Amino acid sequence: MAKTKELSKDTRNKIVDLHQVGKTESAIGKQLGLKKSTVGAIIRKWKTYKTTDNLPRSGAPRKISPRGVKMITRTVSKNPRTTRGDLVNDLQRAGTKVTKPTISNTLRRQGLKSCSARRVPLLKPVHVQARLKFAREHLDDPDEDWENVIWSDETKIELFGKNSTRRVWRTKNAELHPKNTIPTVKHGGGNIMLWGCFSAKGPGRLIRVKERMNGAMYREILSENLLPSARALKMKRGWVFQHDNDPKHTARATKEWLRKKHFKSWSGLASHQISTP
Repeated sequence: MAKTKELSKDTRNKIVDLHQVGKTESAIGKQLGLKKSTVGAIIRKWKTYKTTDNLPRSGAPRKISPRGVKMITRTVSKNPRTTRGDLVNDLQRAGTKVTKPTISNTLRRQGLKSCSARRVPLLKPVHVQARLKFAREHLDDPDEDWENVIWSDETKIELFGKNSTRRVWRTKNAELHPKNTIPTVKHGGGNIMLWGCFSAKGPGRLIRVKERMNGAMYREILSENLLPSARALKMKRGWVFQHDNDPKHTARATKEWLRKKHFKSWSGLASHQISTP
């Protein structure tokens, strides 16, 4: 923001003189055409240092005024993807010319830093509510229960195409706030599909799916890889198999296959429990 004009020494001394004769800050401001806050600042300075002169500074004055700092902080709080160039232009329109490094240093002092936006799955409200419900139901589960879970999922890894990084301004531990993430969906060409599983004890099998995956192929993958992974991980009796609500996982044929394998449903997200033979 544009800097305000500095008061002359005579004006500052006049403020002190009027204060000493008993006038209030409001009255002094009206008489001299100044803001009450400005009058108060001069009086506090005189009371503390017994002078109204400019005191020696420890370094160069800030290029951006406190009002300007509030403005750019508010801007990146509303839109974390605002670039430094955007902020430079905003300040220039307000009368303050600064460089991009100055923007970075100023925001860093406010606890904000430029980070790569996290890529997270695009979730609909119903998905968010289901995951929140699951988390609340299992919030107090002991550690040993989580150690007895095998997690399974598929993922598509892009081999070609643009995978650009977006920067966001955020505070510490705010990387998963919706404003600081990039929603992703499973699409695109030039990729490979992988299925894998893991538990707290380590990774299970990871295999490449060479054809388009459907329910039948998913059941074949589980049949050939899930139990061998559980044995390799030395899972305890009654271990839990956890997968999400992908249509292939919730298909009637898949549910029937899981039932025949003596899986028992676990509350919350799609999951099943098995008693090891």
